[in-house]
Amino acid sequence: MNLGVARCAGAGTVIVFYRPDGGCVARANRLVQYGPCIVVDNTEQVRDAASLGLDARIEYIANGANLGIATAINQGVARLIARGCACAMLFDQDSEPGADLLETLPQTLEHELARGARVALIGPAYEDDRLGGIAPFVRFGPLRLQRIAPVGTAPLEVDFLITSGSCINLAAWPTIGPMDDSLFIDFVDLEWCVRARLKGYSVLGAPALKLAHSLGGEPVRVFGRAYPGHGALRHYYQFRNAIALMKRGYMPWSWKSTELVKLPGRLIIYGLFMAPRAEHLGMSLLGAWHGLTGKLGALQRR
Repeated sequence: MNLGVARCAGAGTVIVFYRPDGGCVARANRLVQYGPCIVVDNTEQVRDAASLGLDARIEYIANGANLGIATAINQGVARLIARGCACAMLFDQDSEPGADLLETLPQTLEHELARGARVALIGPAYEDDRLGGIAPFVRFGPLRLQRIAPVGTAPLEVDFLITSGSCINLAAWPTIGPMDDSLFIDFVDLEWCVRARLKGYSVLGAPALKLAHSLGGEPVRVFGRAYPGHGALRHYYQFRNAIALMKRGYMPWSWKSTELVKLPGRLIIYGLFMAPRAEHLGMSLLGAWHGLTGKLGALQRR
Protein backbone atom coordinates (compact mmCIF):
# COMPACT_ATOMS: atom_id res chain seq x y z
CA MET A 1 0.00 0.00 0.00
CA ASN A 2 1.35 3.43 -0.91
CA LEU A 3 0.76 5.52 2.19
CA GLY A 4 1.51 8.82 0.45
CA VAL A 5 -1.28 8.41 -2.06
CA ALA A 6 -3.63 6.87 0.46
CA ARG A 7 -3.60 10.11 2.44
CA CYS A 8 -5.09 11.94 -0.53
CA ALA A 9 -8.66 10.73 -0.62
CA GLY A 10 -9.54 9.27 -3.98
CA ALA A 11 -6.63 10.06 -6.30
CA GLY A 12 -7.04 8.30 -9.65
CA THR A 13 -5.28 8.40 -13.01
CA VAL A 14 -6.40 8.67 -16.63
CA ILE A 15 -4.04 7.56 -19.40
CA VAL A 16 -4.83 8.12 -23.07
CA PHE A 17 -3.55 5.48 -25.50
CA TYR A 18 -3.07 5.78 -29.23
CA ARG A 19 -1.41 2.83 -30.95
CA PRO A 20 0.44 1.92 -27.73
CA ASP A 21 3.58 -0.20 -27.61
CA GLY A 22 4.77 -2.44 -24.80
CA GLY A 23 6.36 0.45 -22.95
CA CYS A 24 3.02 2.28 -22.80
CA VAL A 25 1.34 -0.79 -21.32
CA ALA A 26 4.14 -1.24 -18.77
CA ARG A 27 3.79 2.38 -17.62
CA ALA A 28 0.03 1.98 -17.18
CA ASN A 29 0.53 -1.20 -15.20
CA ARG A 30 2.89 0.65 -12.88
CA LEU A 31 0.43 3.49 -12.31
CA VAL A 32 -2.44 1.25 -11.18
CA GLN A 33 -0.64 0.59 -7.90
CA TYR A 34 -1.27 4.24 -6.97
CA GLY A 35 -5.06 4.03 -7.13
CA PRO A 36 -7.88 3.67 -9.65
CA CYS A 37 -6.56 3.79 -13.20
CA ILE A 38 -8.57 4.35 -16.38
CA VAL A 39 -6.98 3.71 -19.77
CA VAL A 40 -8.83 5.24 -22.71
CA ASP A 41 -7.62 3.81 -26.02
CA ASN A 42 -8.13 5.89 -29.17
CA THR A 43 -6.50 3.25 -31.38
CA GLU A 44 -8.53 2.56 -34.51
CA GLN A 45 -8.95 -1.19 -34.17
CA VAL A 46 -10.92 -2.48 -31.19
CA ARG A 47 -8.67 -4.19 -28.62
CA ASP A 48 -9.22 -5.75 -25.24
CA ALA A 49 -7.25 -5.25 -22.05
CA ALA A 50 -6.04 -8.85 -21.83
CA SER A 51 -4.59 -8.91 -25.35
CA LEU A 52 -2.69 -5.69 -24.60
CA GLY A 53 -1.30 -7.13 -21.37
CA LEU A 54 -2.93 -4.56 -19.09
CA ASP A 55 -3.24 -5.26 -15.38
CA ALA A 56 -6.68 -6.64 -14.54
CA ARG A 57 -7.24 -3.77 -12.08
CA ILE A 58 -7.16 -1.20 -14.89
CA GLU A 59 -10.50 -0.09 -16.33
CA TYR A 60 -10.04 -0.15 -20.08
CA ILE A 61 -12.13 1.85 -22.56
CA ALA A 62 -11.57 0.84 -26.19
CA ASN A 63 -13.00 3.52 -28.47
CA GLY A 64 -12.10 1.70 -31.68
CA ALA A 65 -11.42 5.08 -33.32
CA ASN A 66 -9.42 8.21 -32.64
CA LEU A 67 -11.97 10.39 -30.87
CA GLY A 68 -9.40 12.99 -29.85
CA ILE A 69 -7.64 13.82 -26.61
CA ALA A 70 -10.48 15.96 -25.24
CA THR A 71 -13.12 13.22 -25.57
CA ALA A 72 -10.77 10.59 -24.16
CA ILE A 73 -10.00 12.70 -21.09
CA ASN A 74 -13.70 13.40 -20.56
CA GLN A 75 -14.45 9.68 -20.70
CA GLY A 76 -11.74 8.86 -18.17
CA VAL A 77 -12.66 11.67 -15.79
CA ALA A 78 -16.33 10.61 -15.88
CA ARG A 79 -15.32 7.11 -14.77
CA LEU A 80 -13.20 8.44 -11.90
CA ILE A 81 -16.03 10.71 -10.74
CA ALA A 82 -18.38 7.70 -10.80
CA ARG A 83 -15.89 5.89 -8.57
CA GLY A 84 -15.93 8.75 -6.07
CA CYS A 85 -12.42 10.02 -6.75
CA ALA A 86 -11.51 13.50 -5.53
CA CYS A 87 -8.77 14.22 -8.08
CA ALA A 88 -7.59 12.92 -11.42
CA MET A 89 -4.00 12.78 -12.63
CA LEU A 90 -3.80 12.86 -16.43
CA PHE A 91 -1.00 11.28 -18.45
CA ASP A 92 -0.07 10.77 -22.07
CA GLN A 93 1.03 7.24 -22.89
CA ASP A 94 4.70 8.26 -23.20
CA SER A 95 4.96 10.27 -19.97
CA GLU A 96 7.28 8.91 -17.27
CA PRO A 97 5.98 10.04 -13.86
CA GLY A 98 8.23 9.21 -10.94
CA ALA A 99 7.04 7.97 -7.56
CA ASP A 100 7.67 11.39 -6.01
CA LEU A 101 5.31 13.09 -8.46
CA LEU A 102 2.61 10.43 -8.09
CA GLU A 103 2.71 10.73 -4.31
CA THR A 104 3.28 14.45 -3.87
CA LEU A 105 1.10 16.06 -6.55
CA PRO A 106 -2.27 14.92 -5.10
CA GLN A 107 -1.01 15.81 -1.62
CA THR A 108 -0.08 19.31 -2.78
CA LEU A 109 -3.52 19.80 -4.30
CA GLU A 110 -5.13 18.55 -1.09
CA HIS A 111 -2.98 20.94 0.97
CA GLU A 112 -3.94 23.94 -1.17
CA LEU A 113 -7.63 23.07 -0.95
CA ALA A 114 -7.40 22.55 2.82
CA ARG A 115 -6.10 26.09 3.29
CA GLY A 116 -9.06 27.48 1.35
CA ALA A 117 -7.56 27.98 -2.12
CA ARG A 118 -9.88 27.48 -5.12
CA VAL A 119 -7.69 25.31 -7.32
CA ALA A 120 -8.76 23.76 -10.62
CA LEU A 121 -5.58 21.85 -11.26
CA ILE A 122 -1.94 21.66 -10.37
CA GLY A 123 0.92 20.26 -12.39
CA PRO A 124 4.69 19.81 -12.51
CA ALA A 125 7.28 21.36 -14.77
CA TYR A 126 7.96 19.08 -17.71
CA GLU A 127 11.39 18.01 -18.84
CA ASP A 128 12.34 17.17 -22.42
CA ASP A 129 16.09 16.87 -22.90
CA ARG A 130 15.67 17.16 -26.68
CA LEU A 131 14.24 20.68 -26.26
CA GLY A 132 16.75 21.95 -23.73
CA GLY A 133 15.72 20.39 -20.45
CA ILE A 134 13.15 21.72 -17.98
CA ALA A 135 10.55 24.03 -19.55
CA PRO A 136 9.37 27.14 -17.71
CA PHE A 137 5.81 27.70 -16.61
CA VAL A 138 3.82 30.20 -18.63
CA ARG A 139 1.63 33.25 -18.11
CA PHE A 140 -0.01 35.20 -20.91
CA GLY A 141 1.44 38.55 -21.82
CA PRO A 142 0.93 41.08 -24.61
CA LEU A 143 2.63 39.88 -27.81
CA ARG A 144 4.69 37.21 -26.01
CA LEU A 145 4.35 34.60 -23.29
CA GLN A 146 5.85 35.35 -19.88
CA ARG A 147 8.10 32.47 -18.89
CA ILE A 148 8.24 31.65 -15.16
CA ALA A 149 11.25 29.67 -13.99
CA PRO A 150 10.24 26.55 -12.01
CA VAL A 151 12.23 27.33 -8.87
CA GLY A 152 11.44 26.99 -5.19
CA THR A 153 8.83 24.78 -3.55
CA ALA A 154 5.74 27.00 -3.28
CA PRO A 155 3.08 26.53 -6.00
CA LEU A 156 3.11 29.25 -8.66
CA GLU A 157 0.08 30.90 -10.25
CA VAL A 158 0.19 30.22 -13.99
CA ASP A 159 -2.22 30.66 -16.88
CA PHE A 160 -2.17 27.12 -18.23
CA LEU A 161 -0.52 23.73 -17.92
CA ILE A 162 -0.07 20.95 -20.44
CA THR A 163 -2.46 18.05 -19.90
CA SER A 164 0.04 15.32 -19.13
CA GLY A 165 1.04 15.32 -15.49
CA SER A 166 -1.69 17.69 -14.35
CA CYS A 167 -3.90 16.82 -11.38
CA ILE A 168 -7.51 18.03 -11.61
CA ASN A 169 -9.67 18.91 -8.63
CA LEU A 170 -12.77 16.93 -9.59
CA ALA A 171 -14.98 19.01 -7.28
CA ALA A 172 -14.43 21.87 -9.74
CA TRP A 173 -15.18 19.81 -12.85
CA PRO A 174 -18.98 20.35 -12.92
CA THR A 175 -18.54 24.13 -12.60
CA ILE A 176 -15.80 24.46 -15.23
CA GLY A 177 -17.21 21.84 -17.56
CA PRO A 178 -15.46 19.10 -19.55
CA MET A 179 -12.72 19.51 -22.11
CA ASP A 180 -13.93 20.93 -25.44
CA ASP A 181 -14.54 17.89 -27.69
CA SER A 182 -14.75 20.07 -30.81
CA LEU A 183 -11.05 20.98 -30.54
CA PHE A 184 -10.10 17.29 -30.80
CA ILE A 185 -6.39 17.89 -30.03
CA ASP A 186 -4.12 20.92 -29.50
CA PHE A 187 -5.00 23.86 -27.24
CA VAL A 188 -7.48 21.59 -25.39
CA ASP A 189 -5.60 22.04 -22.11
CA LEU A 190 -5.12 25.79 -22.64
CA GLU A 191 -8.81 26.43 -23.37
CA TRP A 192 -9.90 24.46 -20.28
CA CYS A 193 -7.46 26.40 -18.08
CA VAL A 194 -8.84 29.70 -19.40
CA ARG A 195 -12.38 28.61 -18.51
CA ALA A 196 -11.21 27.50 -15.07
CA ARG A 197 -9.64 30.87 -14.34
CA LEU A 198 -12.73 32.70 -15.58
CA LYS A 199 -14.73 30.71 -13.02
CA GLY A 200 -12.43 31.97 -10.27
CA TYR A 201 -10.18 28.93 -9.96
CA SER A 202 -6.39 28.90 -9.82
CA VAL A 203 -4.06 26.97 -12.08
CA LEU A 204 -0.90 26.13 -10.16
CA GLY A 205 2.54 24.98 -11.20
CA ALA A 206 4.47 22.86 -8.69
CA PRO A 207 8.10 23.86 -9.34
CA ALA A 208 9.63 21.18 -7.13
CA LEU A 209 8.05 18.40 -9.21
CA LYS A 210 9.26 17.37 -12.65
CA LEU A 211 7.78 15.11 -15.32
CA ALA A 212 9.80 13.50 -18.10
CA HIS A 213 7.66 14.13 -21.15
CA SER A 214 8.43 14.14 -24.88
CA LEU A 215 6.71 17.04 -26.59
CA GLY A 216 6.05 15.93 -30.15
CA GLY A 217 8.35 13.91 -32.38
CA GLU A 218 12.00 14.47 -33.15
CA PRO A 219 12.74 18.21 -32.79
CA VAL A 220 13.73 20.33 -35.77
CA ARG A 221 16.57 22.84 -35.32
CA VAL A 222 16.15 26.23 -36.93
CA PHE A 223 19.04 28.69 -36.51
CA GLY A 224 20.22 26.78 -33.46
CA ARG A 225 16.85 26.61 -31.70
CA ALA A 226 14.93 23.35 -31.27
CA TYR A 227 11.24 23.23 -32.19
CA PRO A 228 8.96 20.26 -31.44
CA GLY A 229 8.51 18.08 -34.50
CA HIS A 230 4.96 17.09 -35.40
CA GLY A 231 3.27 15.55 -38.40
CA ALA A 232 1.41 17.72 -40.87
CA LEU A 233 -1.94 16.64 -39.39
CA ARG A 234 -0.98 18.05 -35.99
CA HIS A 235 -0.05 21.32 -37.64
CA TYR A 236 -3.52 21.38 -39.17
CA TYR A 237 -5.06 21.20 -35.69
CA GLN A 238 -2.62 23.74 -34.25
CA PHE A 239 -3.49 26.37 -36.84
CA ARG A 240 -7.20 25.56 -36.89
CA ASN A 241 -7.68 25.62 -33.14
CA ALA A 242 -5.53 28.70 -32.57
CA ILE A 243 -7.61 30.68 -35.03
CA ALA A 244 -10.91 29.18 -33.85
CA LEU A 245 -10.10 30.15 -30.26
CA MET A 246 -9.11 33.68 -31.28
CA LYS A 247 -12.69 34.14 -32.42
CA ARG A 248 -14.05 33.32 -28.95
CA GLY A 249 -14.75 36.34 -26.81
CA TYR A 250 -13.76 34.76 -23.51
CA MET A 251 -10.20 33.99 -24.61
CA PRO A 252 -7.83 36.68 -23.25
CA TRP A 253 -6.45 39.29 -25.61
CA SER A 254 -2.98 38.76 -24.16
CA TRP A 255 -3.02 35.17 -25.46
CA LYS A 256 -4.56 36.17 -28.80
CA SER A 257 -1.85 38.76 -29.41
CA THR A 258 0.84 36.17 -28.71
CA GLU A 259 -0.65 33.72 -31.18
CA LEU A 260 -1.01 36.39 -33.86
CA VAL A 261 2.71 37.06 -33.55
CA LYS A 262 3.70 33.38 -33.51
CA LEU A 263 1.53 31.98 -36.32
CA PRO A 264 3.45 33.54 -39.25
CA GLY A 265 6.73 32.23 -37.82
CA ARG A 266 5.28 28.75 -37.42
CA LEU A 267 4.08 28.82 -41.01
CA ILE A 268 7.59 29.68 -42.22
CA ILE A 269 9.19 26.95 -40.08
CA TYR A 270 6.70 24.28 -41.11
CA GLY A 271 6.85 25.26 -44.78
CA LEU A 272 10.64 25.55 -45.07
CA PHE A 273 12.21 23.25 -42.50
CA MET A 274 9.87 20.26 -42.06
CA ALA A 275 9.62 17.60 -44.76
CA PRO A 276 7.55 17.11 -46.79
CA ARG A 277 7.37 20.91 -46.90
CA ALA A 278 4.39 21.17 -49.25
CA GLU A 279 2.27 18.90 -47.04
CA HIS A 280 3.12 20.77 -43.84
CA LEU A 281 2.40 24.11 -45.48
CA GLY A 282 -0.82 22.88 -47.09
CA MET A 283 -2.21 21.32 -43.91
CA SER A 284 -1.35 24.43 -41.89
CA LEU A 285 -3.17 26.66 -44.37
CA LEU A 286 -6.14 24.27 -44.46
CA GLY A 287 -6.28 24.42 -40.67
CA ALA A 288 -6.25 28.21 -40.78
CA TRP A 289 -9.13 28.19 -43.25
CA HIS A 290 -11.19 25.73 -41.19
CA GLY A 291 -10.54 27.82 -38.08
CA LEU A 292 -11.83 30.92 -39.84
CA THR A 293 -14.90 29.10 -41.19
CA GLY A 294 -15.69 27.30 -37.93
CA LYS A 295 -15.12 23.74 -39.14
CA LEU A 296 -14.14 21.87 -35.95
CA GLY A 297 -14.06 18.27 -34.73
CA ALA A 298 -11.97 15.53 -36.32
CA LEU A 299 -10.68 16.29 -39.81
CA GLN A 300 -12.64 14.19 -42.28
CA ARG A 301 -10.30 13.07 -45.03
CA ARG A 302 -11.62 11.93 -48.39
